[in-house]
Amino acid sequence: MIPIKLDIQGLYSYKEKQTIEFDKLTAAGLFGIFGAVGSGKSSILEAILLSLYGSTERLSDRGEKNSMVNLQSDHLLLNFEFSSGKNNAKTYLARYSAKRNSKNYEDIKPAEHTFYEKVAGNWEPITAKAEEIIGMKKEHFKQTVIIPQGKFREFIDQKPMDQAKMMKELFGLERFDLSIKTGTLLKAVREQKIRLETQLQGLEEFSEEILTEKQNQYVALSGQATEAAAKLKKAETDIRIQENLRTKNQQLLKFQADRESLLLQRPEIEKQRKLHSEFITAKTYLRPVWENIRDTKADFEKYKVSVIDSERFKLEFAKEVAELEKEEEELKIKNRERPQREGKIRDLKKVIEIQNLETQRQTATESVSNLQPQIDAKKLSQKGLETKISELEAEAEKLSTTDSSVLAMLMSSAKEWKQLENQLARNESDATEINIQASGIQSKINQITSTVPSTEDSFEGWISSHKTEIQELEKQRDLLIQKQGLVAHVHLLHDGEPCPLCGAIEHPNPLESEGETELAQKSAQIQEAKLRLESIQTSKSSLAELLFQLENLQKNATSKTTEIKELDQNLASLRSKLTEKAIDSHEALLAKIQAIEQSSQTRERILQEVKRLRKNWDGDRVLIEQSEKEIQQAQLKLQSVLSNISSKKEEIRDMAFCKQFFAKETSQIQSAIDKVEKDIEDALQALEGKQKHLREKRSAADKNAADLINFTQLRDQSLVKLEKYSSDFESLKIQHGFTDEPHLIRLFQQSIDAEKVALEISQFDQKLAITANRIQELEAEEGVLVFQEEAFQELSTLFHELKITAESSQNQVLLLDKEIQETTAKLAEKKVLQADFAKLEIRESYLKELDNMFRGSGFVKFVSSIYLKELCNTANVRFMKLCKNQLSLDIDEDNTFWVIDYLNGGKNRLLKTLSGGQTFQASLCLALALAEKVKALNQADQSFFFMDEGFGALDKNALRVVFETLKSLRHENRIVGIISHVEELQQEIGVFANVELDPERGSRVSYSY
Repeated sequence: MIPIKLDIQGLYSYKEKQTIEFDKLTAAGLFGIFGAVGSGKSSILEAILLSLYGSTERLSDRGEKNSMVNLQSDHLLLNFEFSSGKNNAKTYLARYSAKRNSKNYEDIKPAEHTFYEKVAGNWEPITAKAEEIIGMKKEHFKQTVIIPQGKFREFIDQKPMDQAKMMKELFGLERFDLSIKTGTLLKAVREQKIRLETQLQGLEEFSEEILTEKQNQYVALSGQATEAAAKLKKAETDIRIQENLRTKNQQLLKFQADRESLLLQRPEIEKQRKLHSEFITAKTYLRPVWENIRDTKADFEKYKVSVIDSERFKLEFAKEVAELEKEEEELKIKNRERPQREGKIRDLKKVIEIQNLETQRQTATESVSNLQPQIDAKKLSQKGLETKISELEAEAEKLSTTDSSVLAMLMSSAKEWKQLENQLARNESDATEINIQASGIQSKINQITSTVPSTEDSFEGWISSHKTEIQELEKQRDLLIQKQGLVAHVHLLHDGEPCPLCGAIEHPNPLESEGETELAQKSAQIQEAKLRLESIQTSKSSLAELLFQLENLQKNATSKTTEIKELDQNLASLRSKLTEKAIDSHEALLAKIQAIEQSSQTRERILQEVKRLRKNWDGDRVLIEQSEKEIQQAQLKLQSVLSNISSKKEEIRDMAFCKQFFAKETSQIQSAIDKVEKDIEDALQALEGKQKHLREKRSAADKNAADLINFTQLRDQSLVKLEKYSSDFESLKIQHGFTDEPHLIRLFQQSIDAEKVALEISQFDQKLAITANRIQELEAEEGVLVFQEEAFQELSTLFHELKITAESSQNQVLLLDKEIQETTAKLAEKKVLQADFAKLEIRESYLKELDNMFRGSGFVKFVSSIYLKELCNTANVRFMKLCKNQLSLDIDEDNTFWVIDYLNGGKNRLLKTLSGGQTFQASLCLALALAEKVKALNQADQSFFFMDEGFGALDKNALRVVFETLKSLRHENRIVGIISHVEELQQEIGVFANVELDPERGSRVSYSY
């Protein structure tokens, strides 16, 4: 996982939105985040954990989450952009948002926690969470990628069981838990063995002797089947010849019947042939001329009617045009008066404008009269505000200014006093609880040790005795199983025949079955012994765990006693410091803080009132200036209006006509103007409409005259065509022999499908010819006319009898051949099953051994210890360099970390005997080694490691060595981030972000570049 960008808003001290540009910081390989204590450095790690896993390191998930929202913010928003996956190729965005309840400020609504993936430049929502995206839980993330403040040595302080569990979850060691798989395989082998035994029992009836007997029968039946097949083939040839003659005889009878039917249809066909011939002649030669005569008659009548209508329209158009010309002249006379009427309208509009200006003059005069008293009243109010401000400023000067540093010190002391008292009470309660737990664990230890028999000196000896007993019982059970296996084959022994096992001819004392009861009893004894052994082993493990817990509780009790003494000393020191300021109790301290705050609040309230009054004074000053500007504008407007009135009166041309309108309302004048304008417009539109109508009538009269000439010519031409077509029609009737004109007209009117009739006549002639030809061909063939049905039926019966005989023989041969094949396959299958059964017996013995090896989680613990040892070896490469080859880390069989002290002969000593600086160095090396293993597991080309503080316990030389180690990680393609307030580190690291706490705006982030 590589961070790219982090947006923080509303978290802890981050009041306003701040952006940490990790992509620019990580480009340097080694970067820092520096700032004073309490500036908000560690909150950056808290923001990353919250955006990824939805919880922080400082506060628990229940009850305390509300405290992480900034007290002056109503919204918390985190946007964390990072890359992850193989080679960190994919980009993701984790978003965490929470808001305060608008009705209850102390309540925080449930947070929205979502993840997005960048696909083709766009963010698309996904359902996967941080554990799936990054590949590790929050606890592992804090120990391998981001190590929060105070959690640096958490890994080495873990119990061995927790360390092994972490290795299992982090590196997927559950794949080495083979006990279930081995048990499943063993169960499957036993079930398969039972299935093979059942299959072998089903194949006992198949043998080589039975196969030989069936092969001899097959040879005899094959000869009989061959002879029957030859007879059937000859009979089949004869029957095929007779079937052919039978088919042709039936065809002959059918064609003869068809010919008789066609001869009966011939008279009707000849009648249709004659009608078809006449219809084609009439349609081809006479009908086109007849249709021309009919169409020409219709055109002649149409043009004749059109000529009559055009002559009547000519008279009507002449009368209408004369009337329209008279009306047009009357409208022209009326429109000549238009200029004089429009001049009077313009004068009346000037009258309206003068009336409007008079109204504006009156308004401006009233505005000037009203504004002056308002200005005088506001100036008087200004003087009163100035007097009150002077009095309040004098009162504020009498109150002493509060020293914010003293108040902050007192409030910090009060908070520290309360915290020390709470921690002291909590530690005393924890110490009591630890003693109670230690007593309970000691009782459990005594109870477990009391279960060891007096004959055994320890759990190990007791377990060894049980294992020996189980091995002896299993040997006895195996002997019984072998004996039963031999008894199962006793029935195969016969005097004079060799034993399949030893080859003896005589069998004087064969084994007898002792039944299944003894074997079942022995198995039950073994199972009971194994259960007892598991119970003893469980008790041993419980004892070891209880001893470890007791040791940890004793350590914790000692630690708590030390912490209580330190808290007592700190509380006494704080009281001594406050006594110098005449404060002897926590209540007196709170009273002192309250008095300072009240004085400060009173002075602040007075200053706020002064500020408010000054703001009012400034507001009134602005209003006075605005009023003075308004009165000036009103005076200017009044002068402008008077000038406009005089100008408008001079523009009126007919003042005598307009005088009578000055006393009228504006609406009445406008109504008169509108009426005259409408009358002028209506006269103009009427003239234009009348002229347009006159033009249309004249155009229609001209068109009617042209139509009269055209229709007269068309009428005369139609009459000439009609006479010509009538003469041609009479000549064609005589030429084609149609003397009866009504009969000819009926032919024209008939709807005969000529093509269909011609096709039917042609098909009839063709069918009759084909039928006669086929009859002649069939009668000429030999045997068709003399065919006898009775002789054919006798031959067919004989053929079916031979066929049944041949099929029966063939079926017997096929059935016997199938039985031979089945017997051969079964014998082969029997051999394969016997071989498989032998292999399964061997596999079962191997799986039993593996089942004993993998029982429980022993193998997973073994692999986990290997991973821890590799982790220890990797950490030693750096740790020995940091401590100048004086110390190295080691891990024993119980996964407990030790220190090898080379200055004292290479002897082992506990890890907790290291100094604070050495413990930090060991924790750093183990954390870097663990991060390196995770990097290899995730197949990433880069890895990221971020730690908070941890450098304060180092001297300058150790700090330099650690810093050189961190810088060398850049050559391993590792990115390292450090959060610290140690000045030496700030001087060494060139690329960093600086966090400062602004009292007004909260934490602010700046950069070194």
